[in-house]
Amino acid sequence: MTKDTMKACIQNCWDCRDICQTTMVNHALSKGGAFAQKDHIKLMLDCIEACRTCSDFMSRDSVMHPQMCGVCASVCEACAVSCDAMGTPELKACAEACRTCAASCAQMSRMNMMA
Repeated sequence: MTKDTMKACIQNCWDCRDICQTTMVNHALSKGGAFAQKDHIKLMLDCIEACRTCSDFMSRDSVMHPQMCGVCASVCEACAVSCDAMGTPELKACAEACRTCAASCAQMSRMNMMA
């Protein structure tokens, strides 16, 4: 993996974090009802935190970043599934960002196997 690959993954994490946070506050919580279900909101919060933490691990080139990237990929994929289930364009866009981040993080998580 190159530094450019890691840089792109860091950016994908920040993009995912930003869209999850914005979507949660401006769409899910404001619409209420099924959009504000506790499990869905908790998953979005998990995704926000996983993305922030993962980008921090990579930014400081932590030897543990491949493991954190694996966790982040799993959380992002779960959040994407939850957002897709809501069916609105806003949550579909959030799901797409989550999937992009998940794919990028999954690739980074394999770094320890290649080293």
